Amino acid sequence: MTENPRKAVERSVKKLSLEMCERDIMKIVILGRKKDTANYERYLAALPAEIVTTLDPRMAGECDGLLLPGGGDITPAFFGERNNGSRNIDTELDILQMQALETCVSRRIPVLGICKGMQVINVGFGGTLVQDLPKACLHQSQGEDQYHKTVLAPGSLLEKIYSQAAPSNAIIVNSAHHQGIKALGKGLKAIQWSLPDGCIEGIWHQSLPILGLQWHPERLEERRAGITGEPVLRCFAEQILARTSL
Repeated sequence: MTENPRKAVERSVKKLSLEMCERDIMKIVILGRKKDTANYERYLAALPAEIVTTLDPRMAGECDGLLLPGGGDITPAFFGERNNGSRNIDTELDILQMQALETCVSRRIPVLGICKGMQVINVGFGGTLVQDLPKACLHQSQGEDQYHKTVLAPGSLLEKIYSQAAPSNAIIVNSAHHQGIKALGKGLKAIQWSLPDGCIEGIWHQSLPILGLQWHPERLEERRAGITGEPVLRCFAEQILARTSL
């Protein structure tokens, strides 16, 4: 009998946690405002690691992994445009997150970007954004996350970690955004797209341990998606372990 995908992932995360416990406690930094990061802290709490939420980008140089959380829109000037639909801008936070990303890139520290965090990664590598998607109604929150089908690039990281749950290379994910990637940053590759409109939902750096997701694995509801965000968490932890084992 084939093992239930969720149980397989849970067993895998527990095994990984035991492996991590055998090493020094790792530190994962969330670069964001404490009032906005509770769900990300809960997500990472499944791992035996010290979780630090901070606005100090210097902490990125002392961590084993960086999480760039969701939030408002990025200052358009950072990708060479005037405001054309961007909202809830926090320029100070943008700068701090870009600085933290730059530090991690220089030290090859694993980075996981979620929602705005994926866009920070893209802009940080020289990419641009669509400031208000033509079909934003398919993605932005309507009082709750929007759930929609996506397709995964064959052989990609996401296809591999969701292979048991997505034999057809398609998974349902949750979105709460109105912006999207226009031009990809240098070294980045799109690995997931929304089926309704082709919006990029996942990116991966071709030579660095950097993953960006436009959706929210930290609050993905299994009853609506048929999957959870646990495979993403495991993947992030494995990247950290691989680096700290060198």
